Order: sequence, then structure tokens, then C-alpha cells
Amino acid sequence: MTPIANDTFLRALLREHTPYTPLWLMRQAGRYLPEYNATRTRAGSFLGLAQNPDFATEVTLQPLDRFPLDAAILFSDILTVPDAMGLGLRFAAGEGPRFERPLRDEAAIEALRVPDLDRLRYVFDAVSQIRRALMQDGRQRVPLIGFSGSPWTLACYMVEGQGSDDWHRAKTLLYSRPDLMHRILAVNAEAVAAYLNAQIEAGAQAAMIFDSWGGTLADRAFQAFSLDYSRRVIALLKREHAGRRVPVILFTKGGGMWLDAMADSGADALGVDWTVNLGEARKRVGARVALQGNLDPAILFAPPHCIAEQARAVLDDFGPLRAGDRVGHVFNLGHGISQFTPPEHVAALVEAVHAHSRTLRS
Repeated sequence: MTPIANDTFLRALLREHTPYTPLWLMRQAGRYLPEYNATRTRAGSFLGLAQNPDFATEVTLQPLDRFPLDAAILFSDILTVPDAMGLGLRFAAGEGPRFERPLRDEAAIEALRVPDLDRLRYVFDAVSQIRRALMQDGRQRVPLIGFSGSPWTLACYMVEGQGSDDWHRAKTLLYSRPDLMHRILAVNAEAVAAYLNAQIEAGAQAAMIFDSWGGTLADRAFQAFSLDYSRRVIALLKREHAGRRVPVILFTKGGGMWLDAMADSGADALGVDWTVNLGEARKRVGARVALQGNLDPAILFAPPHCIAEQARAVLDDFGPLRAGDRVGHVFNLGHGISQFTPPEHVAALVEAVHAHSRTLRS
């Protein structure tokens, strides 16, 4: 078992006592960093960046070299899995991701299959390479997080063909032909589980499921078409590897109303967005799971003293942690960091979280 110099992130997910609240940021390797933009220019495109293990390793480590973050997250994209299924992912300038062959008819849906994982070898090679790059003086600096989109979130893009404000094609299929939507989701769940397990075997030490669009569903639909399939994925995941427990985080943006059900999903931790009060969330989930979140990313546009004040408020909402408490908290944003965030504001956030959380534990 590789020794980890800073394992507070893993310990917090497993609801073990830590001396402070660990912190990482969704999209922490991204366009707000000038060094990321320079690497992307060298790569030639986003896909050129994500599909090259050398570039993916470089940008994964960039935020760790700037800020004392407590975890690294694989640089990749949630749409790698449907791309490997043959849908033809491309990124057009100013348009975001698009699929050349979205699922628009019954024949295409019936033909859908779990992809050959060799088509995603570049992801697993990046994971292994990042793990090696994290080694310093015989120890790994921080843990590495692997991730995937949830079956429902992937299905939204696969049916729609691109991003959407209302996901009308996906929802129309859900309500008019639920059998076909269940078919897509069943294939996606099997594919996501295999994909995450391959990341774990390659060296990922925690796994995160991004259910970015589960919160757009009505209650009954969320339970049947989003949460049930996230449960399937979690049930299939490797939970031990290389002598260490592999924690799983489930994050549903806009999912605050379903925390009780999500806490029984089998995940070790739940990510929550900024609409949820962490103290209330802690009461609702009790000792079943750890929590991750949940600063509004827009706060990072404010002056550093305001950022520190808001970060302290989030920590105060969650409340103190004492030795013996079977709860855990990982600080994060309620969604991904904006490309317009000044890097020095991230530094102020990290400093405030580490300092104030130590005070709450003293």
C-alpha cells in the first residue's frame, strides 16, 4: 500500500477524525489557471488535451503546485464513455460538446452496447501516470480521484446530442418511451461501473459520480431514472483495492430534497450544492455518509476577505467535529469553478478553510 503524505481527504470520506477539513475543487484544473491555458494551446484542442496522458497529467498537477489542496482529480471529461460507444464526441469552438450520432431512434438505442474499455485506454494510462507523478520522497502527495458522469446525466447528452436548458428530448423519451430510456440507462450503468473499476485498478483512490442533471427531474422520475441507476453503479464498484478502502462520492446537482434516499445509495459521501444548508444536511444523513461541499462558486469573484468570511460560514454551518464523531466533511464548491475566477482568490479560500477548520477542532 503506497504511503500518502496527506490522506485527510480519504479519512474524511470514511468519517474518520481529521485535524482540519480537507479541500479540493470541482474543475480545479481548468481555464482559470494561465498554465492550463498554455498547456491547452500546446495540445491544440480540448480533446487533444484530455486524450493525451502526458498533457492530462500535467494539467492535473498544476493546481496542486499552486495551492495546498488535499486531493487531485483526474483531468478528463464525463462524455468519454458515450464517445467510446461510438456517438462521435466533438468540441466546437464556442458551442461546447456535441455528439455527431445522438440516440434519436429505437434502432440506435437497441444497438447501444457497453464499450470496449480499450477505447478508453488513454484515461487509464493517465490515471497510472498521474499516480506516478504524485510520488515525492517515497510517498504520494495527496490521493487521486477518478470520476464518471451518472447513467442519467450521460443519457441526457446521448439523447439530446449536446447541452440543453431543459433536456426536452431526453425527458420526452423518458415519459413517452420509458422502456427505451431504461434500456439506455441499463447499458450506461454497466458501462460506468466498468469504467470506474478500470480507473480504480489503474490507481484512482476514490471515485466520484457526477449526476449533474438529476436535479432537473420530478421526484418520481428522479428515483426511477437517476438514483436507481446510480445505486446500480455503486453496487458494482470495487470498494477495496491495493489494501485500501476506495470511497465513493455521489453528487446530484439540485438534489438536496433527496438526501435521505441518496444516503442509502451505498455511497460513502454525498456532494451537495450551495442551495443546501450543511448543518441541516448533516442532521438528515446522520452517521450514514460524509458530506462534500458546498460554497457557491460565484463567491470566488468577491474580494478575498469576503471569500474567507463565506468559507467560515459554510464550516460553521456544518459545525464542529470532535474525536469519536462518526461524521466527515470535505470542503468543495457547490459546482465547478468558473473560468473567470482569479487564482489568488482560490488561494484565499484554501487558506481560510484550513485555518478555520483547525480552529473548530481545537
